[in-house]
Amino acid sequence: MALPSYAGPFERLWYYVYRLICAAIFVFLIAPILVIIPLSFNAEPYFTFTPAMLSFDPDGYSLRWYRDIVDNEQWRHSIKNSFIIGIASTIVATTLGTIAALGLSRSELPAKRLIMAVLISPMIVPLIITAAAMFFFYSAPFGLDFSLTATFPG
Repeated sequence: MALPSYAGPFERLWYYVYRLICAAIFVFLIAPILVIIPLSFNAEPYFTFTPAMLSFDPDGYSLRWYRDIVDNEQWRHSIKNSFIIGIASTIVATTLGTIAALGLSRSELPAKRLIMAVLISPMIVPLIITAAAMFFFYSAPFGLDFSLTATFPG
């Protein structure tokens, strides 16, 4: 979005201040990632910058953490579960969302406002509270503690 030619001095100032604020927020959000990436190549068993890393000694760098992901059965199982849950929840959410949108587009739908309020309530309640409540609701009474079925009850 370019600054219009008819913009006044205050609008020009706000245009550049706004861009500066957006850039500062972007840097604030990206900076931790830029720190973590070099730390992931650390050869030591702890996650910190070592003197060898700071002096750019090749012996201070390693792919050990990436090898651990490939070699460790728990990591592979977790990645597989994440893909299964992600794909299944995407299919279910897309199907149910489409059905809800088609149903709510009808003007003669009874209790339309109530249904809409129920459907948008997850956007109001924080996600972590909803996730914890669903986990405890589904896992304890049905004996599904820490299983794939407890993670995705569909």
